[in-house]
Amino acid sequence: MTTQANPQVPDGCAFVIFGVTGDLTHRLVVPALYNLAEADLLPEKFCVVGITRSEMSSEDLRASLMHGLRKFATRPVNEDVADKLLYCVTAVSADPSDPPSFDRLRERLEKLEANRNTGGNRLFYLATPPDAFAPIATELGRAGLLQGNDQAWRRLIVEKPFGTDLASAKALNDHLLGIVAEHDLYRIDHYLGKETVQNILVLRFSNGMFEPIWNRDHIDHIQITVDEKLGVGHRGSFYDKTGALRDMVPNHLFQLLSLVAMEPPAHFNAHSVRSAKAEVLTAIQVQNEEEALRNSVRAQYIAGKVGDTEIPDYRSVKDVAPGSTTETYAALKLTIDNWRWAGVPFYLRTGKALGAKRTEVAIKFKQAPFAMFRCTPVEQLSQNYLVIGIEPVEGISLQFNTKIPGPTIAIDGVEMSFRYKDYFKVAPSNGYETLLHDCMIGDNILFQRADGVEAGWRAVQPFLDAWERAGANGLQTYEAGSEGPQDAETLLARDGRNWRGSAR
Repeated sequence: MTTQANPQVPDGCAFVIFGVTGDLTHRLVVPALYNLAEADLLPEKFCVVGITRSEMSSEDLRASLMHGLRKFATRPVNEDVADKLLYCVTAVSADPSDPPSFDRLRERLEKLEANRNTGGNRLFYLATPPDAFAPIATELGRAGLLQGNDQAWRRLIVEKPFGTDLASAKALNDHLLGIVAEHDLYRIDHYLGKETVQNILVLRFSNGMFEPIWNRDHIDHIQITVDEKLGVGHRGSFYDKTGALRDMVPNHLFQLLSLVAMEPPAHFNAHSVRSAKAEVLTAIQVQNEEEALRNSVRAQYIAGKVGDTEIPDYRSVKDVAPGSTTETYAALKLTIDNWRWAGVPFYLRTGKALGAKRTEVAIKFKQAPFAMFRCTPVEQLSQNYLVIGIEPVEGISLQFNTKIPGPTIAIDGVEMSFRYKDYFKVAPSNGYETLLHDCMIGDNILFQRADGVEAGWRAVQPFLDAWERAGANGLQTYEAGSEGPQDAETLLARDGRNWRGSAR
């Protein structure tokens, strides 16, 4: 993520993908590489090395990736561009349970680098389950594949989740940072590739109308919502061990929170921005067990209908325990203990099998004095929200009050809206383009650092512990296709507030 008008073309490199036959590579990584290739943002001296656990020919791998590209591309596929990209693909088998296979990988890479003239630069992408991160990184380090020098860089990308709790996050960080330096480790979160998420920084820090009022004196509270229409589907085994809190809050929702709440960084560079984000996550008040139970809601969906789709009860999903207490919905009330946000609550919610797909940040401003409009009931005044929409529509809206035309003073709420697609004619993307390009040019401003990851888990840990000890006690249910559990409304109602857009 640079401030330059013309994006930088990366240096030549080898892009090595572990998990190349998996869904993530087919659905997101290869389509993003294709979009970069179409925009002439891939280096000319470039190769893709797909790591398979069993022997597979390069021709078969290319055919598989082409099939996936045609299925998941965000725009019409130009066959010439696709052929040129996939011509660079070579299949190599390697498995961390077979250490000599990584020595053979090193030899293959050295030959490919010589043929492609990539300069020895290597980017290793672990598009694998999280339990494979440490074993793969260990073997990469042992085989000398991650050791850069003055002439060539080596970088490692890992996908979220970064641990399953505070202890495992610390252990993973310690393990990876014993193999690769922090500035060469890229913890990728695809939410940060979305234009509107990146625009939070620009909205806040380049507009004189917003930054002066971005504090406790003018903001009443902030809501962060990530609602999904999809149920668990065929991911029962994974989801029942994870749940909504682990799956979404320490990464996606906290990344949004940190961008909204961080202090202005001294410079627009990776160190300053990531330090400011980590600082505000560290300032989230760590709650005790009683506070965590009071300031949270967890629930599971039961059978219902989302649109025209019937969604079965969560506990009936394959590989979900019959008596599971895993939450598919989580809502939290958090506070940030610093000067800017003292007394301003942050309400976070996320869930599956809900009635509408929505990702947004809503900043609720304090009500203006209304003494001069005594004839207008307070409840009829529109609430002043600045809403940053991320999905399904990327844009920003501002809600405010205005006079209704006529001879009397009558007030109504109106909305001004900006939508990206109306102002900027850009080709559709999946969000990974920016992130992969940044990895190749060495810009880690959009990637989490170890201290930020651990600060997020530190804030979440009390909720995990309290819910585990409570078991089924306190676990609510909500019908698939609804807005979520009633207790989520109560969480705000007891403070005299309500979720934006709530029909209840």
